Amino acid sequence: MNPFQRMLLAPAALGLVLPAVIAPETAAAGEFASLHSREDISAYMEQQEIDELKAWRSKNQVTSVNQFSDIRPTDWAYQALSNLVEKYGCVAGYPNGTYKGGQAMTRFEAAALLNACLDRVTEVTDELQRLMDEFNKELAVLKGRVDGLEAKVGTLESQQFSTTTKLRGEASFIIAGLPNNNATVGGTGADKNNRRNATTFNYDYRLSFDTSYTGKDLLRGRLRSGNFTTPFGSSSNIFHLDKATGTDSDVRIDRLFYTFPVGNEVKLTAGALVRNTELLSFRPQVYDSGLLDFFGLSGATGTYNKATGAGFGFQWKQNVKKGNPFLTFDASYISSRGFGDSSIGAFSEDSGINVTTQLGARGENWGAALAYRYGTEGSQVGRDGNLASSLVSLTTGQTSNSVSIGAFWQPTDASWMPSISAGYGFSDVSGSSAGDIQSWMVGFQWKDVFQKGNSAGFAFGQAPFASNATSKQSSESFLWEIFYKYQVTDKISITPGIFYAPSYQAAGGDSTWGGVIQTTFRF
Repeated sequence: MNPFQRMLLAPAALGLVLPAVIAPETAAAGEFASLHSREDISAYMEQQEIDELKAWRSKNQVTSVNQFSDIRPTDWAYQALSNLVEKYGCVAGYPNGTYKGGQAMTRFEAAALLNACLDRVTEVTDELQRLMDEFNKELAVLKGRVDGLEAKVGTLESQQFSTTTKLRGEASFIIAGLPNNNATVGGTGADKNNRRNATTFNYDYRLSFDTSYTGKDLLRGRLRSGNFTTPFGSSSNIFHLDKATGTDSDVRIDRLFYTFPVGNEVKLTAGALVRNTELLSFRPQVYDSGLLDFFGLSGATGTYNKATGAGFGFQWKQNVKKGNPFLTFDASYISSRGFGDSSIGAFSEDSGINVTTQLGARGENWGAALAYRYGTEGSQVGRDGNLASSLVSLTTGQTSNSVSIGAFWQPTDASWMPSISAGYGFSDVSGSSAGDIQSWMVGFQWKDVFQKGNSAGFAFGQAPFASNATSKQSSESFLWEIFYKYQVTDKISITPGIFYAPSYQAAGGDSTWGGVIQTTFRF
């Protein structure tokens, strides 16, 4: 309302309110009597108009945007108006049923709209307050718990030894024995005979410190201790266990390496203590008893010989959409003698060089890989076999070439169908008259046996043997294994297992069997 209009309306306003002035007993007359200027009278008149409009709107509350005759669904602000009306109820129109969306809004109209919305917010706040009052006890308990968690988090942050390093541990207690083993297990004289068939109680303990600076890289250092000896702790014995290590109960560093990504498909690794089988994108098997070492290496221990030492590795994994098959290629160089001994060096022919490569393909529930390893003096060939010592570890001037092929398939869901893993290995050693070295295995494993999380399976095959060997220590040896893994909790498992060699030449050609109970704790 402009000043000219206010001047025109002032006399009329005086005429309308004069009777009220004469009647001082009314509240309106008292209010009007206090006005002394045209500006005061104009403001009073506009406030009266706003009060009348608010009163009308309160009686004619808009509940749907469709009540406005001049609003259509095609209007650009239709959805916004609809939300304000139907969700918050703080939009009103004019008495003639229009919204007049194209008309400029006065400051008074804006104030009226804002006031209506604030009224609604106040109502919601009152409802929330009533809810808070009703659940006051529960909220107090929840607040106490949150305060307690904050205190614990604060303590953890102040006491943690690193913000970038995680500690992982594994402890294994293993009871094992070979009741009718006639093989020599060490010692002399009567002591050798007495310990030949003894039941042993050994342990293996590992602490891994995994550090990441970017979330994608990994610096790993691992401490390990164990008290295994022959037969279960010897890597040249057919009954060598996967968990077995012999450190005379000393604590030693057995891993120290750094892995980092280059782009989306490549990883590089370098370290003073790194293992070739841990530099593979995957091993072509899903059979996993965790017992005999031979069955955990796809039956190809000449290729997957667990060479550990100073070295580096390259891993390429095809970047595909999740769930699609992909290709991998891995290559590594490990000097098993070259770490910690500067007199040998990491690149000398006598440093136990192991050059390992693998080309693989993997899908959601299957995988296959072709691998090759080249070895020099000091490297192992016949790991977990029944070979003469001259074939287990290469001697002066000898080299080896080992190839393997492996594959696996597993059902997508737990069922009566087991997973199937199979592998074959072949090695050729220069300067040896024993002939080629071969080995193979087949393994079957079921998931969720009797109870979710438990597994069971069996495997059979031939440990490494030399095809032209004349010595009993180098002839064929079949091997069987059966196990059941009981998952006590997510972190504790108990695995009893039985293994059997029908004609173990190291035992004089007699059949040999043994058993193990392995309890593993992870944290």
